[in-house]
Amino acid sequence: MILSGKEIEKQLGDKIKITPYSPTQLNPNSYNLTLHNELLVYDNELLDMKKENTATSIILPDEGMVLAPGKLYLGRTIEYTETSSYVPMLEGRSSIGRLGLFVHITAGFGDVGFSGFWTLEMFCVQPIRIYPGVQICQIFYHAIEGDYTLYESGKYQKNKGIQPSLLFRDFEK
Repeated sequence: MILSGKEIEKQLGDKIKITPYSPTQLNPNSYNLTLHNELLVYDNELLDMKKENTATSIILPDEGMVLAPGKLYLGRTIEYTETSSYVPMLEGRSSIGRLGLFVHITAGFGDVGFSGFWTLEMFCVQPIRIYPGVQICQIFYHAIEGDYTLYESGKYQKNKGIQPSLLFRDFEK
C-alpha cells in the first residue's frame, strides 16, 4: 500500500520527517524533493568496484549548468528525510524524465529506518541545463508488513551530503 499525500502530511513529525518541508511540494501520493547546488563527478573514467573512487565537487550556479550525455553526476536532495515505519521510494518526476534526465539509475529503493539526504545518480541522454533548487524527484512511502529491523548501515545512514559508492567496503570484509 502506498501512502496518500494526505497521509504523508498526517505522519509528518511522527513516523515521517522531511526537512525542510513545504506543503506546495505535496502531491496526491508523493512529495517532491529538490536538487541541492552541489554535484560530484568521479575523477577517473574507469571505476573499480574494489577501490575507493575519488570524486570532485562541482557547485551549480544559479544560472544553471549543462550536463553532458554519457557522464554520471551524483547529486543530492536539499531535503533530509527519515522514516521508522515505512519503506521510502524515490522516483524521478515525469517532467524531468521527458527531458531525458534520469535521476536514479538503480537506487530508488530505500530501507525502512533510512535517515539522510538522497543521493541522485544523474544521467542524461542529450545535453540538458539543470538548476539548483528544481523539484527533481519525488519520494513516496510503502507500508511494511511483518516484523522488521530498522536500517542501520554504516555506509549510507545519516549521511551529511552526497554519497559516492562505498561498495569497496564490502570487499574489505
